[in-house]
Amino acid sequence: LIAVLFFVCIFFNSYSLLAKKAAIIIDYDTREVLFEVNADTLNYPASLTKMMTLYILFEYLDKKKLSWNTKMKVSSIAASRSPSKLYLEEGSSIIVRDAVMALIVKSANDVATVVAEHIAGTERNFAKLMTKYAKKIGMDKTTFKNASGLPNRAQLTTARDMATLSYVLINNHPEKYKLFNKKKFEWKGKTYKTHNKLMKSYEGADGIKTGYIKASGFQLAFSAIRKEKRLIGIYFGGDSGKQRDSTLAFLMNKEFEELNIGSKK
Repeated sequence: LIAVLFFVCIFFNSYSLLAKKAAIIIDYDTREVLFEVNADTLNYPASLTKMMTLYILFEYLDKKKLSWNTKMKVSSIAASRSPSKLYLEEGSSIIVRDAVMALIVKSANDVATVVAEHIAGTERNFAKLMTKYAKKIGMDKTTFKNASGLPNRAQLTTARDMATLSYVLINNHPEKYKLFNKKKFEWKGKTYKTHNKLMKSYEGADGIKTGYIKASGFQLAFSAIRKEKRLIGIYFGGDSGKQRDSTLAFLMNKEFEELNIGSKK
């Protein structure tokens, strides 16, 4: 315990003035908070934003407002979005199924805008819908301004709110959530691989989403199951993808061990 507290204090307190580093680990079954540091500090969500875009897509699929094969047109605005992207061409289209996989695996910003415009007419209107959904599920400190997570000073969230979104995605859409376990997808003859490298190395990992913009650092929402116990972990403000992954893995391992659930390795 002393070693863990030393690690946490040194790691987080050295960056406290930046108000970027934050983490939270919750027990999925009980929603009990097992660990938290700066969990209510406002941060930029980066591409974790796409989790809400996907949540709304799943809701629309359930309500039969969309089907997996619905074609969505690509506007000039969507085509102009900066990478990461599929490089969709203006006037082309993408079906919902491919859009979902592009958001999960490739974290495609152009696809996020396509979805937003198809559902709400404009991305601005979709962001308002995203914020409305956020408040409804208990993300009290979150405001969305776009569908992708591209930089916007007013687009803010917290680690706790992202844990809430992760929980609701898994709980409300358990079958669709399984898509977050996919490590690659194919689009027009090209194979795209997941940005979530911890998915490949962490025992019990089954999702969920990475994110990065310069102002936020490296982010990760993560879920893993060991011995039928699921933990959800959120980490904000990593200095690199590797540092983010190793820190969240350390924290997740600590909480599994405190539940007397060790690694098989």
